[in-house]
Amino acid sequence: MAKSIPIFLALALVLTNCAANRLADANGKKGDLAACPNQPNCVSSLNDDKGHFIAPLTYEGSMTEANARLLSVLEQMKGIKIVSRTDTTIHAEFTSTVFGFVDDVDFRFDAADRRIDLRSASRVGYTDFGVNRKRIEEIRRRFQTAAPSKPSQSPKQ
Repeated sequence: MAKSIPIFLALALVLTNCAANRLADANGKKGDLAACPNQPNCVSSLNDDKGHFIAPLTYEGSMTEANARLLSVLEQMKGIKIVSRTDTTIHAEFTSTVFGFVDDVDFRFDAADRRIDLRSASRVGYTDFGVNRKRIEEIRRRFQTAAPSKPSQSPKQ
């Protein structure tokens, strides 16, 4: 029994270390997306390394319309829960069907560049077998093919 305690503590440390810090105060700007950890279970448009980098979403029109269109796309996806939304950010959680793993997905709108920076990361585990990258590419495909939508309501905080 005493030998299992260090193993349990090590496992707990590994799992909690894998939990992703979503929106960090990196570079001194509130709302910046946290960098991906040194694990292959995260993608971000703000990471420089090839293994974690994924292109941001881009849009025409207003940021408000893009926010509404992205929200509409997300709400049609399986296993999603919109946790928070502001004029410039959306935070969502995706829960896998089989094991119930939760991934955090964050979007930050940049009105000046008409781009949406994003980050998708698994909360637990070392690898995600490409799930986060595939999810973002599916969101990109749906976002690009969706008709621009008018905002239906003001963002919830």
